[in-house]
Amino acid sequence: MGKKSFSKIYFLLLATLFMWIKTYIVYKTSFDIKIENFTQEVILFINPISFLLFIFGIGLFMKEKNRNRYIFGASIFVTILLLANMVFYRFYNDFLTIPVLFQTSNMGDLGSSIGGLFLPSDLLMLVDLAVLYWLLKKPTFKSASSLTRKERSAYFLLIAAIFFFNLGLAETERPQLLTRTFDREMLVKNISIYNFHIYDGFLQSKTSAQRALADSNSLVEIENYVNANRKDPKDELYGVAEGRNVILISLESLQSFLINEKLNGEEITPYLNDLIEESYYFENFYHQTGQGKTSDSEFIVDNSLYPLGRGAVYFTNSSNEYKATPEILKDYGYYSTIFHANNKSFWNRDIMYETLGYDRFFDVNSYEVTEENSIGWGLKDVDFFEQTVPIMDELPQPFYTRLITLTNHFPFELGEEDKLIDEFDSNSKTLNQYIPTVRYLDESIKHFFEKLKETDVYDNSIIVLYGDHYGISENHNAAMEKFLGKEITPFETIQLQRVPFIVHIPGVTDKNPQTFTKVAGQIDIKPTIMSLLGIDTSEQIQFGTDVFSDDKLSFTVLRDGSFITENNVYTRGVCYNKATGTETDLAVCDPFMEKAKQELSYSDEIIYGDLLRFYGNEVESVDGQKQEVSTETH
Repeated sequence: MGKKSFSKIYFLLLATLFMWIKTYIVYKTSFDIKIENFTQEVILFINPISFLLFIFGIGLFMKEKNRNRYIFGASIFVTILLLANMVFYRFYNDFLTIPVLFQTSNMGDLGSSIGGLFLPSDLLMLVDLAVLYWLLKKPTFKSASSLTRKERSAYFLLIAAIFFFNLGLAETERPQLLTRTFDREMLVKNISIYNFHIYDGFLQSKTSAQRALADSNSLVEIENYVNANRKDPKDELYGVAEGRNVILISLESLQSFLINEKLNGEEITPYLNDLIEESYYFENFYHQTGQGKTSDSEFIVDNSLYPLGRGAVYFTNSSNEYKATPEILKDYGYYSTIFHANNKSFWNRDIMYETLGYDRFFDVNSYEVTEENSIGWGLKDVDFFEQTVPIMDELPQPFYTRLITLTNHFPFELGEEDKLIDEFDSNSKTLNQYIPTVRYLDESIKHFFEKLKETDVYDNSIIVLYGDHYGISENHNAAMEKFLGKEITPFETIQLQRVPFIVHIPGVTDKNPQTFTKVAGQIDIKPTIMSLLGIDTSEQIQFGTDVFSDDKLSFTVLRDGSFITENNVYTRGVCYNKATGTETDLAVCDPFMEKAKQELSYSDEIIYGDLLRFYGNEVESVDGQKQEVSTETH
């Protein structure tokens, strides 16, 4: 294209330049994208160009009087897309995906959480749009000269050349880039935030087709893998809680770094610290959630399957067939409930709980919620437990139930009357406010136990407490370094994914409390509960292991492909020695890489293909022999 050709598309080139610069600034200031060398910086810098030239170039096929209007409209659309990713990233430390966009029923409940994520500086995102609008009104730019067919062809050939140059550089830095879709940061870093969304659309189409193409044979290889990795339960604990109620408490946003920690000489979690001394506690227990956060943790705990890498299973696959804990326990006379003082449609819970086999959901309409007893996301935790225990006392026994706390949720709001500890002093308002809300959560758990002990339910129950997901994202690393007194490396980031896991069995754990160091994750909760109840799950497809099993492998994999073993941590392509926190030979982590990848892949196949609907059908095994996929649960 010659100088004359470029003169015909000044407005287009100007819009591209503005959006290119704006995107790169967002990359560097709003996203925590790790750059390891000069080539990666070059890739990051050039990767938006091909998309921007293409999206604005569509206007070249329009009539001259409409072309610049289209380009201005496209600039608005791309800006909104970029801004949406910025805001989403501030809390979730992740990028938007198409399944997340389907979760619109959550938006009405987000309230102050979304408001707290917008910054005054975000208005700078509109400066270039104001300039383009001003230029659009000038006579010079109201219409544009048309390009010849040859000039348009040259324009799009230039776009293709830039794209493939970008992709070629990316492949040299990250071989098999487009097959490692669990690492969204890597995709954005190499092909741009915009091309990532196009690729995400391709993945959405692909996964939508998986269910239609799946058949019962797809389940055999997975079942063989699960059977080969099954471990025997610990004899002395198997059935120790037989016939007891199961009470699960989801500890909103609680991370383990605050357990047994003090601020200004005061314990942040005094009651949980004491409860640990009367319970079984796992100090190397990790959350494994993805974009579905709390709903993901619920899904993992009930199914011993991994969440999806994109979106939330509760939205994307709520009509699947599952073999969840509530459904299994029906065969043993259990009544199953959920207590959560939030709207029933949030995270599509009302639909998903029915799918999983729950008998009743006590949502916000089951509680008396007033302005005095609520804050932030709704009913305060102390009041939540206060109102829940009497209802629980009337449930048919034995029962299986989950109580989902709410107050310790971003943006971590709390009234002065409920602050039992000072805020931390750092440049992060989020971390500062997090400490008092965690202390409040701890106090609410104390209140729950006190109320429960006033009933007959306490002595006939097993109480399991677990953190659902992180509360403080990597965006607050500077403040976290001040609090912890050490640098937050990628290794430390993985260690910060540890959440509390406490198993309290009245009359059992208080006589012989133990703290375990073995590595475990939320995926292990279902088989652990079943084992303690004395229920055989050897015929179930699950990726977790009873945490008390002597044969349990000290291993857990996170949704982004990172994994933790007894001695090492693998994340972002680097293997770390846990004892020193320093990089070590990648070969040390190699034996676990295939296992981590395989388990995530198998679990995805089950969910996307809805494979458990075939459970119980005759299928052909890998050696060509027919076999029965069992539906037995006991």
